[in-house]
Amino acid sequence: MRDRGHQQVHAFACELTDPASIRDFAAGVARHTGHVGILINNGSRLLHGPDLQPASDADIVATISSGATGTVLTMKHFLPLLLNSDKPDVVTMVSACGTAGHHRSDAHDGFYATKSAQAGFSEILSKRLRPQGVRAISLYPPDFDSPDPLSEEPDTTPRGSKDALTAHSLVDCILFAVAQPRDCFIKAFHFEQV
Repeated sequence: MRDRGHQQVHAFACELTDPASIRDFAAGVARHTGHVGILINNGSRLLHGPDLQPASDADIVATISSGATGTVLTMKHFLPLLLNSDKPDVVTMVSACGTAGHHRSDAHDGFYATKSAQAGFSEILSKRLRPQGVRAISLYPPDFDSPDPLSEEPDTTPRGSKDALTAHSLVDCILFAVAQPRDCFIKAFHFEQV
């Protein structure tokens, strides 16, 4: 990151199923800065398998806790830092699994429940935080598998309408949304599945 011009880079670990870890994460960030301009909620444990029965109870609880409870608590503890920003944005990587009627993923039912919870939470955030100038943006991508969007090597692969969605494309959507004027509240990006 330093070679990209960022002179102060801090790394934090956070376990989204542990409320104390989330509080410590937010407190650690607050020790380094008084504001956060963009919070990206991208943490959620993926649980595979379209059959409800084989997954253990512990795996289902961890999946729902990481995505649903973890997202709500992260937002709760970062909200003061966001409100201290001149341009606060919250971006939540929901997934097409959070869209009513979606059934094209091989994700577990618990993952669908998590993503539906995130979708509902993002919806209410958009309404309740807008008067305070906080934009809540949700992304609903289908399943995808691609390289790390923050890799050091730029992605030079041409992207066309017949190609699967990439992480780089999602990052481009986020950058587009947060770069808009502050009166422009882009609520969500929904993506068609190839």
